Amino acid sequence: MYIYIVDSLLKIILAKGYLTRKASWEILLRVNAGSFSDHALEKVIANYEFKTVDIAFITELSFGCIRYRKLLDLWIDHTSKLSHIKQPPKLRWLLHIGLYQILKMDKIPHPASISTTVEIAKNSELQGLSGVVNAILRNAIKKLDLDNLPYVPNNNLDRISYFESLPTWLVKEMINWFGDFKAERIAKAFNKKPVIDLRINILKTDISSCLKDFKVNNIKAEPIENLNNAITIKGKVGSIKELPGYKEGHWVVQNRSSQWIAPLLNPKKGEKILDTCAAPGIKTTHLAELINDQGEIWAIDRSEKRLRILAQNLKRLNLKSIKFLTADSTNLVNLKPEFESYFDKILIDAPCSGIGTLSRNPDARWTLNKKKIDELRSIQEELLLSNLSLLKKSGTLLYSTCTICPSENNLLIKKFIEDNKQLLLIEEKQILPDLDNEKDGFYAAIIKFR
Repeated sequence: MYIYIVDSLLKIILAKGYLTRKASWEILLRVNAGSFSDHALEKVIANYEFKTVDIAFITELSFGCIRYRKLLDLWIDHTSKLSHIKQPPKLRWLLHIGLYQILKMDKIPHPASISTTVEIAKNSELQGLSGVVNAILRNAIKKLDLDNLPYVPNNNLDRISYFESLPTWLVKEMINWFGDFKAERIAKAFNKKPVIDLRINILKTDISSCLKDFKVNNIKAEPIENLNNAITIKGKVGSIKELPGYKEGHWVVQNRSSQWIAPLLNPKKGEKILDTCAAPGIKTTHLAELINDQGEIWAIDRSEKRLRILAQNLKRLNLKSIKFLTADSTNLVNLKPEFESYFDKILIDAPCSGIGTLSRNPDARWTLNKKKIDELRSIQEELLLSNLSLLKKSGTLLYSTCTICPSENNLLIKKFIEDNKQLLLIEEKQILPDLDNEKDGFYAAIIKFR
């Protein structure tokens, strides 16, 4: 009887382990097909009934595999007769599932990492390759035990690129921007698990009440230093929408770096404010809260779908001062001639490379390239120039991005000011991701007429 019970429990544990790994593999397959990592996670999780702890594990495993793709590919090349490029894609991503557990998840026994990964192969179209999966993963463990790394770089560029799994071109750029030491710290920060920060809706509640609500529900949360109305969640959580206060509109999810953008505009009650690239509206709603929902805020975005998300947020947060329009902000002066010299404040939260937020968007590092950055820079320049005529002569323009790329930030603004002598740069600030903080990389510049 005792043996039977133990055997049954073991089967349950293995079955659970199998499903979480299988779900992680499905996320990788979706991302490989072009889906964003967060959307892929949401879609896959909806097909299962996982507990909070399981979702946290799946997120760590799948997102970790995406972040460390380069490192995992090198290990495939080191342990297999076929290079990662020649591997069938589904096999390659499944090997990543096994290898990531072996290389990066110390609490998982190696036999469990192998057995669950092999089991996925056996129950899929990779059935005939289950032996290959088993052999490659066992070979990886042997080489790891012998400290037989697939590649030992002899220079900082390759070392950072290899160990932190970043494209070589990006690491090279970061070293040019910030030097070797800072570049490596930023690269390591890109691979940290991102925190969950919340911005309190001060029109509905306050930070003390929110902290009490979380405590009652056994969720650890604490205030964020140097921010008046922000808290961070500690520990594992399930669906964000199930956290206390979400349905009541007591807060929105917003990283602490992003939370200092809107206050830089110093918005006042009764002002007319333009948010040119607004959706999904996190900074737009922050502006509305800062003016006590008393004023006129226009949220402009090209994406009608993303503006619908803003509309949902407005209803949940009970904000009335925001109007929205589906339009290209670079052509706004022609679409709405009455907007010329109309606004007291303008926020241009420009589309950018997002290099400052790679920890939250693990797939972005593999889709970004220099050509895309050049294309984005052209859009950023056009947004600045085309919206300038909409600002009152006494008004303030705030340009912001979530990147750390100088050509999209300070160098862009410097050229813009030089080309438009009537403008004055009042202040600019760059936040860098770092191992010692939980901040994303953000940039902001405050501009006025002379």
